[in-house]
Amino acid sequence: MKYDFAATEKKWQEKWEKAGIFHAADTSDKPKFYGLVEFPYPSGAGMHVGHIKAYAGLEVVSRKRRMQGYNVLYPIGFDAFGLPTENYAIKTGIHPRQVTDKNIARFSEQLKRVGFSFDWDRVVDTTEEKYYKWTQWIFLKMFENGLVFRDTALVNYCPSCKVVLSNEDSQGGKCDICHSDIVQKSKDVWYLRITKYADKLLEGLEEVDYLPNVKMQQVNWIGRSTGAFVNFSLKGIDEKLRIYTTRPDTLFGVTFMVMAPEHPLLEKYRDRITNAGALDAYREECAKKTEFERTQMNKDKTGVRIEGLTAVNPVSGKEIPIYISDYVMIGYGTGAIMAVPAHDDRDYAFAKKFGIDIIEVIKGGDISKEAYAGDGEMVNSDFLDGIKEKKIAIEKMVKVLEEKGVGEAGVQYKMKDWAFNRQRYWGEPIPIVHCEKCGMVPVPYSELPLKLPQIENFAPGEGGESPLAKIDSFVNCKCPKCGGAAKRETDTMPQWAGSSWYFLRYIDPLNDECLADH
Repeated sequence: MKYDFAATEKKWQEKWEKAGIFHAADTSDKPKFYGLVEFPYPSGAGMHVGHIKAYAGLEVVSRKRRMQGYNVLYPIGFDAFGLPTENYAIKTGIHPRQVTDKNIARFSEQLKRVGFSFDWDRVVDTTEEKYYKWTQWIFLKMFENGLVFRDTALVNYCPSCKVVLSNEDSQGGKCDICHSDIVQKSKDVWYLRITKYADKLLEGLEEVDYLPNVKMQQVNWIGRSTGAFVNFSLKGIDEKLRIYTTRPDTLFGVTFMVMAPEHPLLEKYRDRITNAGALDAYREECAKKTEFERTQMNKDKTGVRIEGLTAVNPVSGKEIPIYISDYVMIGYGTGAIMAVPAHDDRDYAFAKKFGIDIIEVIKGGDISKEAYAGDGEMVNSDFLDGIKEKKIAIEKMVKVLEEKGVGEAGVQYKMKDWAFNRQRYWGEPIPIVHCEKCGMVPVPYSELPLKLPQIENFAPGEGGESPLAKIDSFVNCKCPKCGGAAKRETDTMPQWAGSSWYFLRYIDPLNDECLADH
């Protein structure tokens, strides 16, 4: 007689589930063990071997802990909002809700057949209203505390997916989802102010058991640097061009400035600029390039000198030209830099191409051949001449800048605030109302969840507009504050919104009073 493995497995798995032997107890005197796996994105293709590999290790540990007498929480859920499901829905005409439900059912059946000992009483689905009610609640709490803000910015836009992407979602100038080229587009963007936690994240790395190379990746991503903010006055105008530099000790070597092509001062003083046409043409070319293309170190340096605006070096008093160039980004630092070509490779290449002076202020290299980026004795630097220690030179320069009122010590970070909205349908609606009288007003907590309306056409708009913008019954509403006519925010949150806190919901998945009981 042939042994029926499938039938035997099914029989015992059903018995185990009925007996609840894999269910965690909410309260218990046993020691606790929480085995957390990264929950899957349920695709139509079903599970792949990567899921088995990722979950098998903790499966073994969880079973061992149960045998050792622990109260084991080993849960599973599904991260199902986002572009993959919506793109499939657009392609097939099947609503994302139906696609998601079908995919979750397939994944659940496969996970059970494999025999994972998950607690199936605690399953979460980021697309369920009872779950995303609390995602929206978290968003409102962050909004109340100034950790959510809206700003107009140059963003990474995927023309194929018709969506704004974060830097992490578009590395190398390509969309993570469809792999199309990203373009730069000016849009109103919602941000999470993650930079407020930069120092805390760095300090926390001292306390976590990560591999050294992983810690270094985090350190480099946060990119904390100390230096100084310096104000260069513009000749003949009561205006300052503010820059940030990690090497204020090299200020006497500044021979030109570079502004991002999108810098607001270009429009503010357009009537003083005599070559506005040339600047406009260059700016149009820059708009076609991705951030990745613009910031490559080894690319050919391009730019245009601004005729009509000249900067004044705050320590030497010398007049210096200002250029626009694509390698300076408006979203990084102040959107402008001071250029010291003798001691920076990129500035050196730019100066050579445009015939700009190169002044040595640190001894140690041959600047007739290349920039010297090392340390050495300060020269051609007035009150810094003869100083050999970089730290002492920087401290002395910062003190002078502060005494003269033209600068101060400062800190900058490479990490940027998180672009936190998508111009798509399949995501958590952002619970904000726009009122002409009251401004941005949060949806009252009592009205959460703000539900996604049922629509048939969920294709995004051509201008990067959310499909929700076409639904008058959703858009038009009353202001919660003044009662006047208002409009709802039509962008939705990114896929990452619901997957950023799911580990808390597993502990208390059915709670309708709070996201998790204290």
